[in-house]
Amino acid sequence: MPDMTKKNRYENWLQQISGENPLIIAGPCSAETDKQVLETALGVKVAGAHILRAGIWKPRTRPGNFEGVGAIGLKWVQQAKEATGLLTATEVANASHIELALQHDIDVFWIGARTTVNPFAVQELADALRGTDKIVLVKNPVNPDLALWMGALERFDKAGISKLGAVHRGFSSYKKMPYRNEPLWQIPIDLKTQFPHLPLLNDASHISGISENVFDIARTAIQLKFDGLMIETHIDPKSAWSDARQQVTPDNLQAFLENLVVPKDKIFDRKLLKTLSILRKEIDDLDAELIQIFKLRQEKTKQIAEMKYLENIAIYQKERWLDILQKAIRNSQENEVNQKFIEQVFRLLHQESLKIQHQVFKDKNDNKPLI
Repeated sequence: MPDMTKKNRYENWLQQISGENPLIIAGPCSAETDKQVLETALGVKVAGAHILRAGIWKPRTRPGNFEGVGAIGLKWVQQAKEATGLLTATEVANASHIELALQHDIDVFWIGARTTVNPFAVQELADALRGTDKIVLVKNPVNPDLALWMGALERFDKAGISKLGAVHRGFSSYKKMPYRNEPLWQIPIDLKTQFPHLPLLNDASHISGISENVFDIARTAIQLKFDGLMIETHIDPKSAWSDARQQVTPDNLQAFLENLVVPKDKIFDRKLLKTLSILRKEIDDLDAELIQIFKLRQEKTKQIAEMKYLENIAIYQKERWLDILQKAIRNSQENEVNQKFIEQVFRLLHQESLKIQHQVFKDKNDNKPLI
């Protein structure tokens, strides 16, 4: 299998389209009419987009909802391509979708989150695209599973797809939150660490769920050095047949792109660099102290587990856990530290504490003499 970490293996196609600027993919969630596709294409072209996106087949959880116009929409997208010169992109979920899209000169194929979770479906798509020079973008799976995302990318790599990229569209969650999908930024960052030269785009629309948040998410992605954005854009979002709430207008998109500031890769100011170096050293020292504190905490946890074992006391103590959590929340409030972050840290600490205690009990029982 080719080395997915090799420099320039996947970067060339991105640079050929957008140069040193972020790649912008924009267009409606769904193709609805020939007029809507063309007018949106003309709008996103003026706004500064490089690729026109339009959904042709829309996966829906329950039957009866709008599932896309089907193959007729490919003709509209092709006509928009001829009129604007934009490259075109659509989602594909099976080999027949690919066959039809190839017949209409679609340039970019993205793999949706629901498809990425199924290795059989991914392999079918990889085999169908084998030997083509099309761009393939793989969205993250619905759930936060980095290995599953990487596996899908590797299947296309193994099929010889050289124009490959990944799209971060957030992850489903039952938690109450301000977004449609939880960003969990560390997961795409981890993907970029594993495959540093693989283009990574951000689908701000599907993370946001509402148009008011789209550009905040998009700015964050650019600040995190994502290589581009996918933004759902519609000439009249309120009348859209699908995902009306999260689509923006071409004028909105243009205003955003005109004011988008792309961060620098390196610091050239020596004074600023020196100050940052001092602060980073202080953070490194604090991190080292944290690790020592975690080590001491683990040792105390083992001592407690020994006592519990001797007295036949249950590992999980609900009242104690709630007391620890409430103290942590109070301390976070008093010290003006993000409460949600502290809760997450202490839940992880408690989870690790239960694991340690379980292991102590297991070791004790394993070492009991046989009767």
